[in-house]
Amino acid sequence: MGKKSSRAIEFPMPEDKKPRPTRRPNYRKLAALSSLGLMLPSSIAVGLFLGYFLDKLLKTDPWLLIIFTLLGVASGFLSLFRGLKKFGLDKDDEL
Repeated sequence: MGKKSSRAIEFPMPEDKKPRPTRRPNYRKLAALSSLGLMLPSSIAVGLFLGYFLDKLLKTDPWLLIIFTLLGVASGFLSLFRGLKKFGLDKDDEL
């Protein structure tokens, strides 16, 4: 009995069937960046609702609403800038 070769036979691919290098977007990065778009409005909404609730509870209309809304805006921008810095998008980069 003869020795069998474990090598696979490779056939050359025709020119039209070779895989072409395509430039596809990085979907994980796009998904993470899409969450950045919700950071600012959600922070503002949390501050607004918290201020409204505390104003009604403590009868301090409209001071706590204004203060917590401004805190929500500041928190939203801070989160947005931190997220952009994390992904290195402070320059003109492509995805």
